[in-house]
Amino acid sequence: MVETVRELPVIDDVALGAMFDDPYPTYARLRREAPVAWLKPANIALITTFDDIIAIEKDDTTFPANDPRSLMFRSMGHTLMRRDGEDHMTERRALVKTFSPPMIKSHWAPKFEDFVKEQIAHLRTKGGGDLFAEYCAPIASRALAEVIGIPEVSWQDMLWWSQALIDATGNYADLPEPWARCAQANERIDAAIDHHAEYWRRAPNPSALSAMLQAGFPMEKIRANIKVAIGGGMNEPRDAIATMIVALLENPDQCAAWRADPGLRRKAFEEAVRWVAPIGLYPRKVARDTVLSDTLLPAGTAIGLVAGSACRDECKFGPDAGRYDLHRPQAPHLAFGSGPHFCLGAWMARMLVGDMAVPALFDNLPDLRLDPDHPPRWGGWVFRGPLSVPALWGI
Repeated sequence: MVETVRELPVIDDVALGAMFDDPYPTYARLRREAPVAWLKPANIALITTFDDIIAIEKDDTTFPANDPRSLMFRSMGHTLMRRDGEDHMTERRALVKTFSPPMIKSHWAPKFEDFVKEQIAHLRTKGGGDLFAEYCAPIASRALAEVIGIPEVSWQDMLWWSQALIDATGNYADLPEPWARCAQANERIDAAIDHHAEYWRRAPNPSALSAMLQAGFPMEKIRANIKVAIGGGMNEPRDAIATMIVALLENPDQCAAWRADPGLRRKAFEEAVRWVAPIGLYPRKVARDTVLSDTLLPAGTAIGLVAGSACRDECKFGPDAGRYDLHRPQAPHLAFGSGPHFCLGAWMARMLVGDMAVPALFDNLPDLRLDPDHPPRWGGWVFRGPLSVPALWGI
């Protein structure tokens, strides 16, 4: 029996502004009606189910990451995230030690603990504030600056640079303002890289910048890879901290169970990034005509693997996949991607967020609660997370 193959459905009744506000209704619709579909306003085909994304990640010959049309090329340069095969692995191997669990535990964790303590000391002088701006962003920014090798950069600059890069990478509407901010960020990041590179050439350390210098990478390649780290590597832990805080405060019974059992810390983190995947979409290219979910994808089609949708796929996580549930049966998610491009910073995020930043916040701020008059604001679909987390606590 020959299965019917349909042409790529075109979705033209979805506004990108509505996707930014809340993409999940659209994702649910696509999973039901058209799991492989061309989103006309963004000029990209969206792949929205868990199984289809796993199949793509296992076949980088048919679905390579290297696509010059990717907005990442324009915003950051040719990063290792847009390379395949040995070309990709050569760059990845140079960075594995920097982001390895032993290095995170022995070298970076003490620095992370200091950053967490300093931000909590700041919060304890107050009775309320925006935890996103005053806790999540500073900690994630300072931790990343250390790990990538530009520690003299202020966390405010890291935050601005990261936002400029990810806004451009997600600028499928091709608006001029994000590209202008991205150009400014690129100029300043290049200057910071060049400045710190002089130190690490003379005195190597475990940072990503130092590792790439020691591996003999040309500066163009180093700059691109530092920029992709500043983009996703800052965005992911920052938004994961904020998401986990909101999830626990909105679910007091689960929060009580988590506080009573330290063994639930990592599980609470994994459920948070599944519930709201900070990196919601990453691109691939179709190298040859292929059929996916009974849909023909012609060679040359630009596709987006929608991790934010796959992490809420009912076929994988059950009919309540849109709900945060600390007690959900554990299953692999796609918040850190899959296959050869699995996120190098996953262990850094797990330790910084799940083991340090969130537990320390709850342990040190009595009566921590969301501000009832100012609920958390969320935004994004290519990258998604809280935009503000107004909260109150005792002092």
